[in-house]
Amino acid sequence: MSAVEIHVQEAPFDLGAEASAFAARQTGMGAIVTFTGIVRDLGGALELMTIEHYPGMTEKALSAIAEEAHARWDLGGSLIIHRHGPLAPDEMIMMVATASKHRKDAFEAAMFLMDYLKSRAPFWKKEETREGAEWVAARDEDEDALKGWS
Repeated sequence: MSAVEIHVQEAPFDLGAEASAFAARQTGMGAIVTFTGIVRDLGGALELMTIEHYPGMTEKALSAIAEEAHARWDLGGSLIIHRHGPLAPDEMIMMVATASKHRKDAFEAAMFLMDYLKSRAPFWKKEETREGAEWVAARDEDEDALKGWS
């Protein structure tokens, strides 16, 4: 059985430490892929992004999509870290890591998880600028990316 790890947290995470620890837990793997999402500063206009979620429901949804990734690809392990609460520009929001015997499975599974996190994971984002606050709407290109996995 391959390992699925899910962490939904307010606290920042250490990318290097998380990637190293994930790699150390993998045995017999030939590839590890990591991706980290960062708060974009919108050309200097963004002051704060607040991410909200429903505890319990969020972890359950992330676990389900990670299990789907493990069913689709030959993975030894996967890790999803996603933050919530107030985040400043250039702060890390999330991290995905996948491990597989072969790089293609690791890359494809990571892309699948990232597309899901962007479009379907139960997180709500509000961007605050000097002009006010606005909830972030779904983007067509994110929905199109997700359709490619059907």
